[in-house]
Amino acid sequence: MMSRDLTDCDFRRFSRLVHEESGIHLHEGKKELVRARLGKRLRETGSKDFKAYWRFLTNDESGEELVWMLDVISTNQTSFFREEKHFDFLREKVLPSYMEGHGRSRKFRFWSAGCSSGEEAYSLAIVLLEYFGARASLYMKILATDISTNVLAKAKTGIYPGNRVSNIPQVALRKYFQMGYGKQEGNFRVKRVLRDITEFRRFNLMDPFLFREVFNVIFCRNVMIYFHRRTQQELINKFHESLFHGGYLFIGHSETLTGIDHSFRYVMPGVYQKQ
Repeated sequence: MMSRDLTDCDFRRFSRLVHEESGIHLHEGKKELVRARLGKRLRETGSKDFKAYWRFLTNDESGEELVWMLDVISTNQTSFFREEKHFDFLREKVLPSYMEGHGRSRKFRFWSAGCSSGEEAYSLAIVLLEYFGARASLYMKILATDISTNVLAKAKTGIYPGNRVSNIPQVALRKYFQMGYGKQEGNFRVKRVLRDITEFRRFNLMDPFLFREVFNVIFCRNVMIYFHRRTQQELINKFHESLFHGGYLFIGHSETLTGIDHSFRYVMPGVYQKQ
């Protein structure tokens, strides 16, 4: 018989491993969440209790179960054009400034870090296409990453139920989404023109940033709230190194760099510029 009892010892072991592998801090108040979410992996792996699942997880030399475990633990909440003032700032300040300074001389690179199921990345793609038109695909690229393979798979399909696209203006919805029919009735799929400038890739923010090129804009919104202050500090340092001079870092409206040693210039809530 499967036991759903997650002891304090079990919780500490799992939370320590999650922190080491992903940077996510699971405090005591998250114990019930961990019990419920890991219960799915107990069923999938046939583990009779959390101790048996721990043995299965730590003895899996392929590392695949660790990926699955992090998938179910990580929180993935997002929406199209979430925190809309950030997208307004892109349209009104960032993109015009880029065109004045560089034109087509340099590829404009975005990074949606912690992209979840893709709504943020596709929102960025819509902004770029609306601003640059067909030219966007020539010199714009959006890298969208997440630690969860599950949400990345959803993002790559680009299929969303009607309630998830309800806050997209109707003109943009008709222009950039295909309405589903038959079995897909009620769903909407992003058109190829959006997918062509968006690359989804699994990436752990705790890993070294070994990108061949730096970015003009990094979105990492509502991600750092799950990290310890030391992890936040390390991440901010890596983001700073990964941006062009004058590039922008966007974090969530509920997040702040207060208390973190950094060299960014505060611009507006959630927006910082590399000096």
